[in-house]
Amino acid sequence: MMASTIQAAALWGGMLILLLFALSGAAAGRRRHHRIAIGDGGQHDLALAMRAFGNASEYIPAGLCGLILLAILGTPPALIHTVGGLLFAGRLIHAVAMFYQRGLSMVRALGMTLTWLSLLITGVSLIVWSVL
Repeated sequence: MMASTIQAAALWGGMLILLLFALSGAAAGRRRHHRIAIGDGGQHDLALAMRAFGNASEYIPAGLCGLILLAILGTPPALIHTVGGLLFAGRLIHAVAMFYQRGLSMVRALGMTLTWLSLLITGVSLIVWSVL
């Protein structure tokens, strides 16, 4: 059975929300470990966890809105899976690189590139499908 456009958007929406949940949990766990309620207290691992969550929370809402609008417009499920998969992969790759790599990182750059590509495809697709 072929997934509907709404089901495709719901799948990626659920995956992205769970990613945000996991990143939030990682930051909260490091806060508890260091007993820091506000800020990073100079703890580098906490600062990285906070930025990994913060960065994801800056990009995922726009991506989710785009997925929902594409679904409402009735675009093909393959388009939803493409942009949802790119966004999820980009955010996951970027977050993992934030946790495990110091300084400039080609892996982190790949995560951002996939994220931007997802948003670019979504934005152009929304414009095209809105005038069809």
